[in-house]
Amino acid sequence: MNNIISFFQAGEEFMYPIAIVLVVGLAIAIERWVFLTGAKTSNRKAFDRMLPLLRKKDYAAVIELARATTAPIGRIVATGIARMQQTPRRDEIEYAMEEGVMEAVPRLEKRTAYLATLANIATLLGLLGTIMGLIEAFTAVANADPAEKATLLSQSISLAMNTTAFGLMSAIPLLLLHAMLIEKTTEIVDSLEMAGTKCLNLMSNANNLTTRTRTTDK
Repeated sequence: MNNIISFFQAGEEFMYPIAIVLVVGLAIAIERWVFLTGAKTSNRKAFDRMLPLLRKKDYAAVIELARATTAPIGRIVATGIARMQQTPRRDEIEYAMEEGVMEAVPRLEKRTAYLATLANIATLLGLLGTIMGLIEAFTAVANADPAEKATLLSQSISLAMNTTAFGLMSAIPLLLLHAMLIEKTTEIVDSLEMAGTKCLNLMSNANNLTTRTRTTDK
């Protein structure tokens, strides 16, 4: 613990903004992880409840369930059912459900991109701290006794490099968390698309939806 405190104090004032960036990044990562985990769980539960209702063609119950849940899959399926009541075209219903997926994506990706930005900021702050520390070190050495210059320069450079080390120590976990959240978000979006397609197939089989055919003029 004493080594950590000494390491932090050695970097002087540049260590504090890097620490703030790290804390903000970790807070965002935790919030996003909790949100995405909850979204994945709620989607799975909502889908498992909607599936038997769709097989029974109880669309009113599906819409009621969609209104009672915050799961994106509920809104997507409800949108598809609403469009199905207006048109028998499978492709138009599919477009409506795809719009529902696109509406859900921004909420899933919200604030995740900040982690990569914060990682870059931490790295740059570390480099800036090192440069400023080196400037101060060479300025101090210029006015020091010749016998003490080598020792003083070595100590000053060692202290200045602490900011770069701390910047990298902050940036690396933030980048790893960013990659993990991107992967988790992609997994949820893929599951929404797969669930939407499965629900659309059930509705198509139950209601004999037609597909629009395209003709070309000769």
